Amino acid sequence: MAEYKLLVLSNPVDGQDEEFNHWYDTVHLPDVLAVDGVVGAERFRLLSGDRWRYLAIYSLECDDPASVEAELMARAGTERMQMSAAFNLSDFFMGSAQSLAPYRPA
Repeated sequence: MAEYKLLVLSNPVDGQDEEFNHWYDTVHLPDVLAVDGVVGAERFRLLSGDRWRYLAIYSLECDDPASVEAELMARAGTERMQMSAAFNLSDFFMGSAQSLAPYRPA
């Protein structure tokens, strides 16, 4: 199986950062990690840029990252992947990436 990264850029609804982060860390990450092909996750607060404030990077091991994305979207808002009202669903980005070169330390 090939390795990919799934990137999710997102924002909370204005004034709901605390609820957003609590839901993301305690509810959403476990739900995403339960999807076949998702093998790891990490989250970041973005320090630059003005469109998104948070980044999640998921490690995938699968043959078809598009099928993992489709499964995530199919589960969103269901019992298998509860969404939070604090998550701004009107403006987020999700996309898969394939490595072009191995990680190189300085």
